[in-house]
Amino acid sequence: MKFKLLSITIIVAAFCACNSGKKNERQSQQTETKIINEEVQSANKNTEDTAQKETQTMTEETAKEQSEKAAEIKTVAEPVFDIVTSLGTIRIKLYSETPRHRDNFVKLATSGYYNGVLFHRVIKNFMIQTGDPDSKNAQPGADLGIGGPDYKIDAEILPKFKHKKGAVAAARQGDQINPEKKSSGSQFYIVQNQNGTPHLDGAYTVFGETVSGLDVVDKIATVQTGKGDRPVTDVKIEKIVRIK
Repeated sequence: MKFKLLSITIIVAAFCACNSGKKNERQSQQTETKIINEEVQSANKNTEDTAQKETQTMTEETAKEQSEKAAEIKTVAEPVFDIVTSLGTIRIKLYSETPRHRDNFVKLATSGYYNGVLFHRVIKNFMIQTGDPDSKNAQPGADLGIGGPDYKIDAEILPKFKHKKGAVAAARQGDQINPEKKSSGSQFYIVQNQNGTPHLDGAYTVFGETVSGLDVVDKIATVQTGKGDRPVTDVKIEKIVRIK
């Protein structure tokens, strides 16, 4: 009888010890799993933090670049551009005293807006006109001269700026429908007459002048024209390059 009780006691003890070992093993596994989960969560958080920091850095760098570009435009009071045409290059300077027209030209020219537009109206001993986006790849005989962005520019007509030869001025609609003399959002002309066109003074905004390339202006002005004073053989702006 004592032997049987001893055997039962040993078996129970062994069973308890076994269960205790399994319990400890389960607790150990749970602890390890918890540690692994915490490490994964920590790694994910670090990855998210790093991504957020990189995104923030990129955003700050982009904002800085945009700010620097904007500052560059503002600091250059009289920017200079080369208008590269199919008949040669005309270099122009924009006036600081007409900032609305200056900044609008800078925006359009640097974005490539003028690339491919024609000199759609050319009159010898008067002026050459361009800037109509509808003139790009226009068919022969197409009516041109009314295209442009969906805005106009408030007039900046200053007595000091005359329509001398080489003057760069903004085209616009007539006084009957445009009494405020607001300028076209993109069309402009360059005076070609040797003595200027003084009858236009005070009526249109002159916002720049030709620095070099007056011979190219003359060359364009003397081409053969047809309906609407459009050159028979297209004369186009290939690109406008900012020099300063």
